[in-house]
Amino acid sequence: MKKVLYGLSLIILTLGGLSVSAQNIIDSEDDNNLSRFYSRKMTQTKQAIPYPYLRESDVIWETCIWRTIDFREKFNQFFYFPKGEDSVYNNQGRTNLAYLVYKSAANGEIEIFDDDELKIPIDWENMYRKLNKADTTMTDPVYDEYGEIIDEGHDTIKYKSFTSDDYYKIHIKEFWYIDKQDTRMKVRIRSMALVDENCKEIDGEMECNPTTRFWIDMDDMRVRNIFARTPVYDIYNNSTERSYDEVFISRYFDSFVTRETNVYNREIHDYLTGEDAQLESQSIEERIFDIESDMWEY
Repeated sequence: MKKVLYGLSLIILTLGGLSVSAQNIIDSEDDNNLSRFYSRKMTQTKQAIPYPYLRESDVIWETCIWRTIDFREKFNQFFYFPKGEDSVYNNQGRTNLAYLVYKSAANGEIEIFDDDELKIPIDWENMYRKLNKADTTMTDPVYDEYGEIIDEGHDTIKYKSFTSDDYYKIHIKEFWYIDKQDTRMKVRIRSMALVDENCKEIDGEMECNPTTRFWIDMDDMRVRNIFARTPVYDIYNNSTERSYDEVFISRYFDSFVTRETNVYNREIHDYLTGEDAQLESQSIEERIFDIESDMWEY
């Protein structure tokens, strides 16, 4: 009896040791497993599904739309968070969109362009100097205890490094079209741009203007594969988190139209402001969806 109990004890201890060793191997495979109790390999090896081939003769109607996605809207906050660049270690592998694009461009994994038509490539070294720049500012004067000026102030160099916290918006350029094969309205996002707030002090007041930094090719499989391997937060189920690629394909975001193809090549804010501009943006979206429904009227 004692021999049987001794043998069972050895088996239990051996299996327990193997389980701990296996768990240690799983945890050491990648940083994403440090905060989980199981290995997530499917996300790391996921590949984007290429778009189906589209013939020119099958496109019977087409228009181009420019949109803006504002991360400050509650529905879009998963683009902006988690804040900081060390999110791999404290947020189950999630990374905010701005830092993901910046890191991929810095590593040479994706190309960046100066225009939304993706015809003017940008050298990364030049863009790096723009995103990580040195500004010259004037220091405040220094007075002694008697009110006499000791230092009238001097120019000082302040280095500003890239931080994803400054990026609240992205622009996307997309094509809406009707496919003759199934007579359905479809959409393809062609390019995307990072936008930050370029703030300068003028006459003692801070003035901020949105600045489009660079565009990336959303049809490039290198971009799509990087997006496909990066999960975003899902408030309903962390196990079925969407990837950035799935977010854009399924259009799981809130946005507003800023421009439609027109003869003057102008944006909405060039001819309308305030509430009129908002109504025009909504009108463009409604007109697009009406075109598809009108095709089925008899």
